[in-house]
Amino acid sequence: MHHPRRRALALLLSAALASLALPASTAFAADPYPNKPIRLVVPFPAGGTTDILARAVAAELSKLPGWNVVVDNKPGAGGNIGTDIVAKSAPDGYTLLMGTVGTHGINQSLYAKLPFDPIKDFVPITEVASVPNVLVVNPAFAQQNKINSVNDLIAYARANPGKLNMASSGNGTSIHLAGELFKTQTKTFMVHFPYRGSGPALTDLSGGTMQLMFDNLPSSMQLIKSGKLKALAVTSAKPSPALPDLPTVAAAAKLPNFEASSWFGLLAPAGTPGDIVHRIQQEVAKSLATPAVRERMLAQGADPVGNTPEQFAAFIRAETTKWAKVVKDSGAKVD
Repeated sequence: MHHPRRRALALLLSAALASLALPASTAFAADPYPNKPIRLVVPFPAGGTTDILARAVAAELSKLPGWNVVVDNKPGAGGNIGTDIVAKSAPDGYTLLMGTVGTHGINQSLYAKLPFDPIKDFVPITEVASVPNVLVVNPAFAQQNKINSVNDLIAYARANPGKLNMASSGNGTSIHLAGELFKTQTKTFMVHFPYRGSGPALTDLSGGTMQLMFDNLPSSMQLIKSGKLKALAVTSAKPSPALPDLPTVAAAAKLPNFEASSWFGLLAPAGTPGDIVHRIQQEVAKSLATPAVRERMLAQGADPVGNTPEQFAAFIRAETTKWAKVVKDSGAKVD
């Protein structure tokens, strides 16, 4: 006689337990991001512009409650080693790449074969900054040979073919390609020495082993200001606000088609959830827009961006087309 009541109570109890379980399972499914350290891979050594910008971004993101972003330098093969590590990482938002114009604009045209696809294997998050390259020379070499302008350097190079050692941060970087483009357009021959990043290249340049380099401006800025390097021109279409008195290579040497700037941006492995990608983009864009961060980057010669994933993806596609032509015109190749 009490059986129907017991059955009703059992159904009520079951419903109550289900309702209690729901928030827990929902909370588990929507686990807050991030809940562990985020690894930001830099495919170049410490000391270069990629590293400088990555550490600036990591420091800003790590100020957020629960965020801990750790920079991990994995240099080699013109950025391809570190880039490949990220391409093959879990798409969970905990391994990111500070990509460059080299890793995602140049290398697929320069290298015969890559272990990753720069487009298919990545999700663009945001462009962090655009950066002009700067033509810098060893001051003692410049003084000894009376090189005070781009045209002086061109005249010396033409008179001394093969006697100039041109450093770069590695094969496939915009630093390398800027030099190759310069050689092509000025009809000069300089010996290219690829290093494993700007840091070691700049050490040899300021020490006199190398004579010149087309470095990213932020990594050369302090050496220029301290007099350890002599800057002749920037490679961008317009002068840099960080060094407003420095001419462009295009204007100084009357090379109207010469432009070889760099850019740096965050990417994640393909398949990373869209909500995580947009969350990172929003936080990075917010930090880049703060006056303190913006002024600090501009002073170093970097122009902060912070665009959307969609805008960054379109930009990468356009850059891939642009640099394919530069590689072809320069004749540069890497096996």
